[in-house]
Amino acid sequence: MVFSHDDLLRCRFAVSPLWEATAAVRLLGEPHRGTLRRLWPAAIRERNGTDLGLDPLPLLSPRPGYTPDFLTPPPPGPSADLEDELEALLTTPPEQVAVELRQCLLDPRRALPESVTGPLLADPEATLERIVRAVRRAWEALVAPHWPRARALLEADVSLRARTVAEGGLREVIAAVAPDARWRGRVLHLPDPAQGERTLDGRGLVLMPSVFMWPETVAKTEEPWQPTLFYPVHGVGRLWEAEPPAPAGDALARLLGGTRARLLTVLAEPSTTTVLARAHGWSPATVSEHLSVLRAAGLVRSWRVGRRVFYTRTPAGDTLLRAGGPVGRTPGADPGEARV
Repeated sequence: MVFSHDDLLRCRFAVSPLWEATAAVRLLGEPHRGTLRRLWPAAIRERNGTDLGLDPLPLLSPRPGYTPDFLTPPPPGPSADLEDELEALLTTPPEQVAVELRQCLLDPRRALPESVTGPLLADPEATLERIVRAVRRAWEALVAPHWPRARALLEADVSLRARTVAEGGLREVIAAVAPDARWRGRVLHLPDPAQGERTLDGRGLVLMPSVFMWPETVAKTEEPWQPTLFYPVHGVGRLWEAEPPAPAGDALARLLGGTRARLLTVLAEPSTTTVLARAHGWSPATVSEHLSVLRAAGLVRSWRVGRRVFYTRTPAGDTLLRAGGPVGRTPGADPGEARV
């Protein structure tokens, strides 16, 4: 991927529900990604998509082979609503759909019978509508039950990477999310020889975390979409924990109050008021008030990136948390209580 000066200035982060839905379908058919599949809830993992009505999506994610790029256009902003993304997907020109479907389905390595490929290729518009319905079903069955926690994890990852950009630059972020990539001057080399050389031409690069990617990193550079690098979200194992981490030790909860103790526990990684409120069912005003108290006490620190303010624990907060005792909850304590 050949970067110009303008490309380096136009790199950004994004979160896409549409990508997560299609990546979840792909994971169902990839038993070689055993670690991630074991983390996924058994009720989903064992169904393998056989009774979810996902056709033709599994057919469009071959290994090896080409997955149509029109399925996952990067969102124009930092986040997106699934329905907005599906509406945009439906506007894909039929000729673009036809070209990419042929490239995917007629790959000679797959040797798919005409009885399978013919109906999908005969009417690209109808096939696209069928794909959109399947994506919505995939979302509802595979992603939506976990989306509040998944979205919080994805947005926390973006917060972490934004901090890394501020402290170490884009090179350090790429090294973290794509450790097999190598920079040579303005050229980023990724271990995917099928892609060839791509000049970004001032379009920049979208960096997009995903909860269904581990351990792979995937680049998409074809026209007409902005080049995108999909990478595994940081801390994906936490998404599939049966319950969120317990607030803190009983002693710490008695000292700080349940909400502040919980905030101190989860701020091992940078996060924002909005992400914390969404992930734990609190109001942003409540979170902001408790974070202000923790910051005044020297237990968390904050910094601003654009319009967003990020928070994380200080060394003093780490020490206090370690001294807080065994995990648990104070009997009768109100988790929203603002005790000091």
